[in-house]
Amino acid sequence: MTDSNFPKVFVVILNFNGALTLPACLTSVFQSDYPNFEIVIVDNDSRDGSFEQAKDKFSRCHFIKNSENIGFSKGNNVGIRFALEKFADFVFVLNNDTIVEKATLSSLVKVAISNSDAGIISPLIMNKNNASVWFSGGKILWHKMKTLHLTEKTSGNSYSSQYLSGCAMLIKKEVFKKIGLFDERFFLYYEDTDFSLRASKAGFSLMIAPIAHIQHLEQSTGNNSKIYWLVLSGLIFFKIHTSSKQRVWLFLYINLRKIKNFYKIHFTNDLTALEVQRAYRDFKKLPN
Repeated sequence: MTDSNFPKVFVVILNFNGALTLPACLTSVFQSDYPNFEIVIVDNDSRDGSFEQAKDKFSRCHFIKNSENIGFSKGNNVGIRFALEKFADFVFVLNNDTIVEKATLSSLVKVAISNSDAGIISPLIMNKNNASVWFSGGKILWHKMKTLHLTEKTSGNSYSSQYLSGCAMLIKKEVFKKIGLFDERFFLYYEDTDFSLRASKAGFSLMIAPIAHIQHLEQSTGNNSKIYWLVLSGLIFFKIHTSSKQRVWLFLYINLRKIKNFYKIHFTNDLTALEVQRAYRDFKKLPN
C-alpha cells in the first residue's frame, strides 16, 4: 500500500452502557497508525451517560443513537449501513470493551489485501492485559449444539477458522454485497457465527491474523441474561443451519437437555435452569 492508496475503513462500535470501557476503546483506536479510518458509534439507548461523554470527548466520531436497545445484530447493522453509504471499503466491527494496538488496523488491512479470497479477518483476541488468549479461532460442534473458542494460535502466519468472533472482525464490503448484513433474528450471540458461515458458504475465507492483536475486557451482561440469550440464539442458529440428517439427532439431543434442565429446576438450586427453560419456551413462540 502506498500513502495515497489506503482503503477506507469504518470502525463500527456498538455501545450499551459502556462508561467503564468506551473511552479507553476510542482512545486506542484513535492512536492507530492506519491513516484512513472513521469511527461510527451506535448507541443502544445507554442510560449511564457513556454516549454523551463520548460525543463530548471524541467529536471526530459519527454518532447514532437508537431509541431502545435493539440488540447486537440490528444495532451493528445501523452502523454498517451508514458506513457502506459513506463508501467504506472495509467495516471493522469492534466491541466497546476492547483495546486495539497501534498497528492492529494496518495489520488487518494488509492481510486482507494480500489474501484476495479473505472476506472476514480477525485479530488474535487477548484477555485483559494480554494475560492469555481469548479467541484464536472457532469451531462449530454440531453434535453438541455449541461453538468453541480456541485459545491457542495454530500458526504465526494467517490461518483459517470455521467462524470468527463479532468482538472484532474486519469485513470487506464485497461480503455485505453478496450475503447482506447480520441476521436480525439474533438479538445477542451466534450472529457472528451465522454471518461467518454464510460468508464461508458464499466463497469467502475466514482468517485469523495473529500479527494483529487486541485486548478484550469482556464487560458482558449478567449471567442469567447471558445464559438466556446463549440458549435462545443457539436454538435459532442450529435450526437455520443444520441438515435434515442432523435434525434427527438434534431433536433427540434437545429433548435430553430439556429433561436435564427439568431435573435442575426441581431438584437443585441452579437458578440458571429457569433462564434455560424460558429460552426454550420463547423459542417455541418464534415464527417458523
